[in-house]
Amino acid sequence: MKLRGVRHEIGISAELSELAKVRHWVRAVLCDLPANVISTAVMVVDELTSNALRHGRAPYHVRLLPGAAKLRIEVDDAGGEPARRRTPSDQGGRGLLLVERCAAAWGQLRRPSGKTLWAELATDPGPAGARG
Repeated sequence: MKLRGVRHEIGISAELSELAKVRHWVRAVLCDLPANVISTAVMVVDELTSNALRHGRAPYHVRLLPGAAKLRIEVDDAGGEPARRRTPSDQGGRGLLLVERCAAAWGQLRRPSGKTLWAELATDPGPAGARG
């Protein structure tokens, strides 16, 4: 992967319209990866970012951290409440379930200034990069 070792970051405002900007940015940054990896990354970034915008507080930052056989996605917000899976309903609750199904791993880190939700996607189609 040509992107390996390069950190990409974008800051966004609290507007839900920023999601389209973030999706476009992810596609541009990851344009050298296979289409299936890009589409999964776009979906995961969209879900983590919309979760931050709906339940967190500004400032918001999205990072893409490509590695040898994986892509780490991180979304920061200044909200103090940890993210949690909710029971799906007409009002939502499917985002973190989708992330869990698509990511090789995901979680969150509490920081003094908020939290970081992260997910890792396999980018290597071989056995070492296959999702188990």
